[in-house]
Amino acid sequence: MKNLLEKLFENETLTYDESKSVLLEISTKKYDDSLIASFLTVYKMRMPCVEEIEGFRDALFDLCLKIDFDELNSIDLCGTGGDGKNTFNISTISSFIVAGAGYTVTKHGNYGVSSGCGSSNVLEFLGIKFSNDYDFLRKCIDKSNITFLHAPLFHPAMKNVAPVRRSLGFKTFFNVLGPLVNPCQPKNQITGVYSLDLARLYGHIFRNTDKNFSVLYSLDGYDEVSLTNEFKLINNNSEQILDSSYFNLKKLKQNQIEGGYDIASSAKIFMDVLNDNCTEAQKNVILANAALAIKTISSKNITECLSIARESLESKKGLNSFNKLLSISK
Repeated sequence: MKNLLEKLFENETLTYDESKSVLLEISTKKYDDSLIASFLTVYKMRMPCVEEIEGFRDALFDLCLKIDFDELNSIDLCGTGGDGKNTFNISTISSFIVAGAGYTVTKHGNYGVSSGCGSSNVLEFLGIKFSNDYDFLRKCIDKSNITFLHAPLFHPAMKNVAPVRRSLGFKTFFNVLGPLVNPCQPKNQITGVYSLDLARLYGHIFRNTDKNFSVLYSLDGYDEVSLTNEFKLINNNSEQILDSSYFNLKKLKQNQIEGGYDIASSAKIFMDVLNDNCTEAQKNVILANAALAIKTISSKNITECLSIARESLESKKGLNSFNKLLSISK
């Protein structure tokens, strides 16, 4: 580790093999906390390069409990979190709208990064069961078209670095890795990120895979399509700057998509949206994100994707998908 730290302190980058090897050793507690903290702090000062992230990703994937859903053409809707914007659970609600529309969703999620209301927080509060049992997860897909993969159940090695991450008190590259290490490695993925540099990094990483992908960054800082400003969209074929007119939807104000002040109020917003008992702004931001997910997994144009998402929400198909998942959890 000390040799690698010296290299990093000289502003050099690690090779893929060095990156993978050191993270395997960190995750299996080969080093003491002070060395781990020093290593993580380097990447507070600069973004990891593509080779480093790919090495870190593959180390975590080697250590994780894998789930084989290769025969499914599934999609994960997720974000890095940590944008500090306190929105309601847009990607999670959108996941149920996509599932209600007939697409298979294998959502990877965790407790909140910048709030106590991440996908796992809200789903746990609402009664969704977390499991890493294959048969249970497959039953969820067969019955509700969606399964939720609670990250800590699939990445036990992460517990070894959790105390160091907590003591540092700032985002580390582990926050960046979350969306890259879905244990079933879905063939399709739409990911929101909290910075433009990170959007470009993800674009490079995903282009080195065989995924259908979309990477999103709203230029006012959101890790999803917020409809409050222009957003960067990077996918397999292009990079574009788009805005609400792409969906033929109204531009929103930031206070129109704010989340709850605690877990109970966040869960209420969650269920209000699924019940189509929400504001027009809340509805439209869900439709935009769900439509982009459908476009990622299909060859349909955005107008058709938006229509499919709207039908899923307004006909309560998304709610039905949630209720089926909830019934399996009991």
